[in-house]
Amino acid sequence: MSERRLRALRPFKKPARRPAEPGPTALGEPGAPAPAEEPPPRGSSVIAAAIYRDGFRSHTYDSLAETFQKLRETDGGMAWIGLHRPSETELLSVAEEFDLHPLAVEDALEAHQRPKLERYGDTLFVVLRAARYLDDAEEVDFGELHIFVGHDFVITVRHGAAPDLASVRRRMEDTPDLLKRGPEAVLYAILDAAVDGYAPVVAGVENDVDEIETEVFSGDPKVSRRIYELSREVVEFQRATRPLTRILEGLTAGFEKYGIDEELRRYLRDVADHATHVTERVDGFRLALQDILAVNATLVTQQQNEEMRLLARASHAQNEEIKKISSWAAILFAPTLVGTIYGMNFRHMPELHWVLGYPFAIGLMAVVCTSLYVIFKRRDWL
Repeated sequence: MSERRLRALRPFKKPARRPAEPGPTALGEPGAPAPAEEPPPRGSSVIAAAIYRDGFRSHTYDSLAETFQKLRETDGGMAWIGLHRPSETELLSVAEEFDLHPLAVEDALEAHQRPKLERYGDTLFVVLRAARYLDDAEEVDFGELHIFVGHDFVITVRHGAAPDLASVRRRMEDTPDLLKRGPEAVLYAILDAAVDGYAPVVAGVENDVDEIETEVFSGDPKVSRRIYELSREVVEFQRATRPLTRILEGLTAGFEKYGIDEELRRYLRDVADHATHVTERVDGFRLALQDILAVNATLVTQQQNEEMRLLARASHAQNEEIKKISSWAAILFAPTLVGTIYGMNFRHMPELHWVLGYPFAIGLMAVVCTSLYVIFKRRDWL
């Protein structure tokens, strides 16, 4: 983080908050439907900013300044602000209002963080990696979510399409008994949504692993690349899910110290069970893909060995044919050589006037051919 940014974050002093003043709410009466968390208008990162009191939404604003002002005026209120890829100016204004730690703010600005849980004084900072599975591309699309939780606020900073926090907000507003338990209840709901969002990813990966097993034993030559690419996605998925266990353990460890409601403790333990199940499934996928890759390598090696054997047999048969052809060519070449010599018809060749010349030439041809045949036959060339 730059020195300028650090200087901007250090002198945090929040204005005193006054009791709520009577008057109309910004968007109607408490309990009105939650605003949809659609992409923010151009030039703004605010997806939704609302004030809650006793489990009901009392005010909703489009700007951070109005939200800050109303929270100061609301006694016992809680702000839930959702941001999507905020600018440095916007996030620094939030940090100044809620006294967020500079290191956490830096992480939220730069993103690309590992899932983790940090406590800075009375503020919890949680990083999650939500996921969704793109079946056509066989890819896991990850979104990063940074959550700041204080005694009267929840700030979510989202990088990516996942998770769907609009459904989380609707769920909480439909269950005011849970929402009135405070920011920790909102954190539970976000964690629960992130873990539940892993279920379709697990199902998609499992289906692809089954398809790959079928392709391996059917001899599809493209399956090796598919195994590698899916293994890479599983490793990324594993990096997103495995830290969840430590995050939930950290939250559980603070139950007594920070006086977490007993009902919330049950909910968080349920999320921890689901997260453990997901982690075990993902670990199983990675081991399964490693085994499939080993089996595929064995099958490919066997196939290559079989092809080499077939090539060796073909080469051996070809060599045998070449030896036969060469043998007969040598046998036929011998009489041709003798006949060529005696067919030169030079005047001073004494054999031309020899009475036994013809029988001798024929006999020589026969002897040479027979000798070559016997030699090649003994060497299995014929």
